[in-house]
Amino acid sequence: MTDEKRNTTSFAEMMAHENTGFARLQPGEKVRVKVVKIGREWVFVDTGRKGEGVVDVREVMDAQGRPMVREGEMIDAFFRESAGGELRFSVRLGKGAGADLSAYEDAYHSRIPVEGVVQREIKGGYEVMLGGSVRAFCPYSQMSLHRTEPSVWINTRTTFHIVQFEEKGRNIVLSRRQIEEEQQAEQRARLAETLKPGMVVTGVVTSIRDFGAFVDFGGADGLVPKSEISYDPKADIHQLLAVGQSLPVRILELDFHRNKHLLSIKQVGPDPWENIVDRFPAGTHVTGRVSRLAPFGAFIRLADGVDGLMHISAMKLGKRIGHPKEVLSEGDEVPVVVEEVNPDTKRISLSWDREPPVPENAPPAEPEAPSWNEIKSRFQESGDSSMGLFGQLLQKKLSESPSSPRNRKK
Repeated sequence: MTDEKRNTTSFAEMMAHENTGFARLQPGEKVRVKVVKIGREWVFVDTGRKGEGVVDVREVMDAQGRPMVREGEMIDAFFRESAGGELRFSVRLGKGAGADLSAYEDAYHSRIPVEGVVQREIKGGYEVMLGGSVRAFCPYSQMSLHRTEPSVWINTRTTFHIVQFEEKGRNIVLSRRQIEEEQQAEQRARLAETLKPGMVVTGVVTSIRDFGAFVDFGGADGLVPKSEISYDPKADIHQLLAVGQSLPVRILELDFHRNKHLLSIKQVGPDPWENIVDRFPAGTHVTGRVSRLAPFGAFIRLADGVDGLMHISAMKLGKRIGHPKEVLSEGDEVPVVVEEVNPDTKRISLSWDREPPVPENAPPAEPEAPSWNEIKSRFQESGDSSMGLFGQLLQKKLSESPSSPRNRKK
């Protein structure tokens, strides 16, 4: 092998070694760079590659001419071209040296964002000024992912993608919506790496429907089904939640491929069935509220999220009952006794508390309902033996009384 061939090979190997792990940058490719120095005309950035990177300094200036980046800060930049060993990047077109038609055509082909000011509302959308001299058009549908009043955008400076560049720049169509979609996709990618089912995160209510509520949690939308909003199945979710409300939610399921996620509000707090045996041991006398009636019995709400079942067989008072609605209605307050508690299946068996215990030394309370003697008197006066539940109780009480004619004969 000649010396010339040997030297050529060594140089190629050296270049290959220096660029190991880096593919050639493509126009429009987004990279993360570090601001090294802010000069009068250029911002010098470190790309971690061979060659110096620069950004037109006017692209990072605000309206008052002050830099919006700091030396040592990491920023996102879009590769434009390589010239004289120099890698040229753009943060966004619309300011500085990149504000000519050729630059915007390059931005169209390379998908480099451009910056413009929304001038006014016109038919079908908005007129946008790019770089102070290039007119473009953004349709209503491409302004945002969310519906907003047109007046919100007038005289605002924002970033777009060029989606159409025709007639040598005389017909430029923009999309801000695509910028939002890309940002949303990046947020979802980060969320997919950090979030797991079971985690509790903070979300914001974005919409309330009859079947549940949609909550934005860090850039992704999740559904909180109605059954996961409250332990009370009859609660009005429109009264419990409001659009814009910030609240903690527990992640139940994540599906970033279909962008469908399930969340829970009620599971953020403690499980109401926790320590249920200690709270409602067998033999406990408690007053509950009828939450639901079924052919086989009545569900009695003992506490938020805790229902017990009083089977229809426990409601018989000397007469067969065909349905619990014959003696109870939803919303009734009922004195019951806890017969059995099963924390594993979350079931509590109840029976009718016919004689609730009176606490010792308790002052006599004024009865809200007629006394037993009053009911007895009304029953005897009416001669009606079909007074429903009260009638059955009275008949039973009278039959047990020593003054009862049946008992006197004995």
